[in-house]
Amino acid sequence: MEVDKHRFQYLMAGLVAAFVILLAQLFRLQLMDNSFKISADNNALVYQTRYPARGLILDRNGKVLVGNKNTYDILVTPRYVKEFDTLGLCRILDIDPEYARNKFKEYRTYRTRIGYRTVTFLSQVSQEQYSRFIDVAHKFPEFRGVPRTTRMYPYNAGGNLLGYVTEVDRDFLDKHPDYAAGDYTGRTGLEETCESMLRGEKGYSIYLRDASNRIQSSYRDGAFDKPAVPGRDVVSTIDAELQNYGEMLMRNKVGSVIAIEPSTGEILSMISSPGIDVSVLGQINKYYGEIASDPFTPMFNRAVMSPQPPGSVFKLVNALIGLQEGVITPATEFPCHEGFYARGIHVGCHSHKSPVDMTEAIMTSCNAYFCYMFRDLLESPRFSSEAEALDRWAEYVRSFGFGTRLGSDFPSERPGFVPTSATYDGIYGKGGWKALSVISLSIGQGELGCTPLHLANLAATIANRGHYYIPHIVRGHGSDSTDSKYREKHYTLIDTTLFEKVIEGMYKAVNAPLGESATARIAAVEGLEICGKTGTAENPHGDEHAVFVCFAPREDPRIAVAVYIENAGFGATWAAPVASLLVEKYLRGDISESRKWVEQRILDANLLHKVPASPDYVPPVKD
Repeated sequence: MEVDKHRFQYLMAGLVAAFVILLAQLFRLQLMDNSFKISADNNALVYQTRYPARGLILDRNGKVLVGNKNTYDILVTPRYVKEFDTLGLCRILDIDPEYARNKFKEYRTYRTRIGYRTVTFLSQVSQEQYSRFIDVAHKFPEFRGVPRTTRMYPYNAGGNLLGYVTEVDRDFLDKHPDYAAGDYTGRTGLEETCESMLRGEKGYSIYLRDASNRIQSSYRDGAFDKPAVPGRDVVSTIDAELQNYGEMLMRNKVGSVIAIEPSTGEILSMISSPGIDVSVLGQINKYYGEIASDPFTPMFNRAVMSPQPPGSVFKLVNALIGLQEGVITPATEFPCHEGFYARGIHVGCHSHKSPVDMTEAIMTSCNAYFCYMFRDLLESPRFSSEAEALDRWAEYVRSFGFGTRLGSDFPSERPGFVPTSATYDGIYGKGGWKALSVISLSIGQGELGCTPLHLANLAATIANRGHYYIPHIVRGHGSDSTDSKYREKHYTLIDTTLFEKVIEGMYKAVNAPLGESATARIAAVEGLEICGKTGTAENPHGDEHAVFVCFAPREDPRIAVAVYIENAGFGATWAAPVASLLVEKYLRGDISESRKWVEQRILDANLLHKVPASPDYVPPVKD
């Protein structure tokens, strides 16, 4: 009996303890913690998302490239919708009735997936439209508005550079579970690159609703609401005024312009033309079909996505390789009788003095000089075969960043192409080719493919006398600084002392006195000491591409530029003036009176009548 008595006491003590714990938990849930109640009462509560203001995109001087303006989204809970005045709502919101019919057809198709969720019926409604809606909102109780912000652009420039913001679709949601239907995301350009900083964090407001789904009041006076956290501002490396000016110069032309600050790798301007007009970026879905069908492919960012033959600007790389390998010295001369002739091979050249040394060859852009040099390099006794020599040449070329993605923070960068012995073994068979089979590489033709970003980086590398910083477009965001990889120097395989010898030729190409056969004299600006190199890249689909690279000033360079204008003809005719005007604008702030005629000629030029090269163009094999 005594044992049973003790068991009974233990049992009672356990029951009392369990009762006390349960009572304490109920007290906490009912009186101190409302989170369970909020969840339990969910059928009586409406969660309205608070969308954050997207971060601003600023230029390097603090000017706003992309800002925000207030708009509204019209939301609807399809499951609760009854008959309503469809035409009346469409008139108020200024939309086509067919749009409303298609929307509700979509809701019916996906009714199981949507369930009782509230979805976006119409995005980016203006203040004026929303005011009209509010006046008659009682007639459409299933619809309600929620404030949003949309993008605005103080400068009519940089559509491809900036990118756009659009509502997420099903494919995006499948890959990004941290987003929800109705959210927006950055696509292309800086909007995509900096999405994680710009997007911010959503919040919500909680409202009570009645049995008819009508919102009655804020729940607990907003005590459990979560405020939205605005996105962080992003400071870009872009100079807004330079970007705007560059786009003016490239109007009615097909091609791209990139300007880089050599000492940092910061991209000062990036222009792809024809590009997306910023006036349509806020309504990209509305105009997408029209833009996508444009034969000039404005959504295709030629600056980073269009590998093309570099043409004669590549002679700068070959000159440096020839110097490094000891094939030439600055005093080495080769003859030129309007071209290079060898064993049935002919590479033409324009008329100029003969013979020429290396500096004069760069100044006059002599094809023959670089054909002789390249043949001597590939046939050099230092190598066991031409294949070995070509592979060594390719190593040098890749050290300049060619044939690889440079690692820029700008999306969709393409690597271009640098051929090796394996390339030609595949074309001719192993051992079936010689130096003359690939002689077009000497003048930047053949299988070489380089984006304008590669060419701008080449100009910056030469300006730095042998090293470059990865070109990048984001300077900082909030209190953060740029990634450390953008502050690392990347050296070429060329001795840094050799660059000055090539720079002398670039300087003379622009600044040689009258009477000498300098190809880029039109790019000269008194006092700026621009160093440059012209190029005219062959194109089987139309006129040649005009190319020009340069930097200035010669000492302590502040800007390096590459201009690539497709189907425009000679580099000196169109690309060199564009580059020099951009340099003068950046370094001086304005164009001198003596060069206003050059500016006006470029602004007036319309080269769109020429057939644009396909973005997928691959240079043909040359024998």
